[in-house]
Amino acid sequence: MHEPRSFAYSLSRSEAGWTWSVYDEDGVTVARGAGATRAAAESALQSLLRTAPPGSAPEGSCVS
Repeated sequence: MHEPRSFAYSLSRSEAGWTWSVYDEDGVTVARGAGATRAAAESALQSLLRTAPPGSAPEGSCVS
């Protein structure tokens, strides 16, 4: 059985809107994306985190 993994995320304003990144326990970026508004970026980020299987990394990129 795998131990549950912890993730951290960042949400930052950019010239084009908002960007987000998800990091694993070692600080490695495991996903990133962007949204035109903060709400859109947060929604995409939360959707990714909700759909990741328990104990696994949310792999890949997701852009909204």
